[in-house]
Amino acid sequence: MKRTLFTCLAAGILFSLSSMAQEKIQRVEPLSWWTGMKTELQLLVNGPSIGEADVTIEGAPGVWVKAVHKADSPNYLFVDVEVEKTAKPGTYTLVFQRGAETIRYPYQIKAREEGSADRTSFTTADLIYLIVPDRFADGDPSIDSTEDTAEKANRSQPNGRHGGDIQGIIDHLDYIADLGATAIWSTPLLGDNARRGSYHGYACSDYYHIDPRYGTNDLYRKLVQKAHSKGVKIIMDVVTNHSSTDHWWMKDMPFKDWVHMNDPYVNSNHNMGLAMDPNASKADKAIMEEGWFVGSMPDMNLDNPYMLKYFQQWAVWWIEFSGLDGFRVDTWFYNEKVPMSQWAKAVTDEYPNFNIVGENWSANPDFVAYWQTGNPNNDGFDSHLPSIMDFPLQAAISQALQAPIGAAEGNGSRGRRGGSDISAVYNALSHDFIYHDLSHMLIFLSNHDIARIGDTFGHDPRRMKIAYTLLATLRGIPQLFYGDEMMLVTGNPRRDDGRLRMDFPGGWKGDPVNLFTEKGRAQAAKADTTYAHAKELHDYARTLFNWRKGKEVIHSGKTLHFIPENNTYGYFRYNDNDVVFVFINNSEKECTVPWTRFSEMTADLKDGLNIVTGEKVQVSDNTLVPAYSTLVIEYKR
Repeated sequence: MKRTLFTCLAAGILFSLSSMAQEKIQRVEPLSWWTGMKTELQLLVNGPSIGEADVTIEGAPGVWVKAVHKADSPNYLFVDVEVEKTAKPGTYTLVFQRGAETIRYPYQIKAREEGSADRTSFTTADLIYLIVPDRFADGDPSIDSTEDTAEKANRSQPNGRHGGDIQGIIDHLDYIADLGATAIWSTPLLGDNARRGSYHGYACSDYYHIDPRYGTNDLYRKLVQKAHSKGVKIIMDVVTNHSSTDHWWMKDMPFKDWVHMNDPYVNSNHNMGLAMDPNASKADKAIMEEGWFVGSMPDMNLDNPYMLKYFQQWAVWWIEFSGLDGFRVDTWFYNEKVPMSQWAKAVTDEYPNFNIVGENWSANPDFVAYWQTGNPNNDGFDSHLPSIMDFPLQAAISQALQAPIGAAEGNGSRGRRGGSDISAVYNALSHDFIYHDLSHMLIFLSNHDIARIGDTFGHDPRRMKIAYTLLATLRGIPQLFYGDEMMLVTGNPRRDDGRLRMDFPGGWKGDPVNLFTEKGRAQAAKADTTYAHAKELHDYARTLFNWRKGKEVIHSGKTLHFIPENNTYGYFRYNDNDVVFVFINNSEKECTVPWTRFSEMTADLKDGLNIVTGEKVQVSDNTLVPAYSTLVIEYKR
């Protein structure tokens, strides 16, 4: 009894001391650390007048303070901590001495998981499924709105919060895996406390905590673990270029140059070419790098070494804490390019196999290729960014398959002006010579910033199937935007962010349509003609993407293609053991396959397997291909 009472009293004293410390010290970031890390630890400490304090560390040997750096604000300290190789995991105590006052703050150094540094990442063997979490599924309605966040849920508003969350993703991991996806990229889940439009997450207000309307840090880690148990990787979307005017540090920044403060306000000129243009003026470059993305998103100053270190550490922290498999980095080329290359190098030095893909939005292959690590740039610059997004190919596929205005295709909806010519895809791929590493290029049909492809393609399921075929068989790492597997549409072929980032039907209790289930997809057309082709398209996409998972010839094989004729296009993916023949008829008329024309690859090909129907076939010059359709035939050599 005495022993129990003593234990309770001791625990109460420790809790009291911890609470007192947290009143004096409001933040210590990173939140924790690990033994055996290459990344050096520098703590950001925030608290009233904490800059006046001296700092030491108590605990087991091997963890000690190397240096203390004051900031411009007296309410910050940056503390360099040495964690020696021999250091033991445990809870250490940060001791802040300020005159006669002593503040004690517990800090945990954990044991690193075995094999953490050697973790694998996403590759060409994966299909990435892109989710906007607020619009995917509401697994926990109790957190749709919270007291500590400004914007409350309002599902009736296209640009409002709708209530989707991490639990909703966990609840539908089986759907994602069944589709053939092996990785999930979710748009940002970190805190975004903007008063309006916070659902998109790209204005971060807290880099170390999941937004409470999505869940908690521990729930995010659970998502990663659950996904891994189903063979699905998790990619975190992060933003290094800008934060939010609602970020906690904007009320009192550590340094005057923590963000780029422009008076009067200066918006970025958004000109990607300035980063590599040898003739560009310094003034234009400065506006590109230092101008704000928009008025509510302060531009971070990565030239400040403390800011850069802070960003490097939270990236490493999230990987180690949650078990992440990759990063997608928003607005890569807006960052100061040299510090940003140092950010990427810090991450990949800690995790050599870790893949990072950067958003470099341009339809110009030169501008995109520049940003991939190892590219032989004339200025000698190396981004240390492993993967790039193939925006030129995405634009080409959109151009090739867009429905002309007035076209009576699909359900008769009107598309965008212009002809649809498959030559656009051929022309995009003919620029492959300019890219340093084709295996580290993310290919995609659309994403959260691009009009729904169902709208672009005139609500035509035939064009959708052509798009799936391209995504499943071309070189690179494929990414599919949620709902595109069933041609979700807005009715507007132009970009409309709040509406194109729509709720997934069935993700909310009471939804009249549930596209997450076989039964729901079969019944969908009866409830709403918008979903007339949902089951057909889903099944087609699922067949292709599940077939792709085990095909090394698609993951790493070479490409041979032939100049399109009459809006038809033939290409081959091949290696020493296998050949996959893809033929696309993007025309309004039935055609035959020009098999003899492809003889440099087809001469020795006999019996093949149609991977969509599962039937054995022999392709010849007499093989008929209906209008707006494809053939995908697999051969063994």
